[in-house]
Amino acid sequence: MEALTIGVDRKVKALVNAGYYSSELEVIKDAIRSLFRENAELKVNAAIELYKEEEVSLSKAAEMAGVTTIEFKDILSKRGIIREIEARPAVEMDRKLKKYL
Repeated sequence: MEALTIGVDRKVKALVNAGYYSSELEVIKDAIRSLFRENAELKVNAAIELYKEEEVSLSKAAEMAGVTTIEFKDILSKRGIIREIEARPAVEMDRKLKKYL
């Protein structure tokens, strides 16, 4: 495993030294983008985790997964993930309803 790490490290440094990237971090970012582009399931899994951790909204998670909001809701449902829906208190809703009637 260590030999693999050394090989990757050398290749990353070579790309930076040759001017293909401005830094090692840029190489890593590009590699991660390529990973998600090539493996759609990873992209979906990452979006689900961020949604479950409440770091992104449902629509943002769907966008990250590369699907529509409806498709993302279906994915969550198929995986047994329950969506929590916030509702305003009944008193507040009644007050707003009276305002319009």
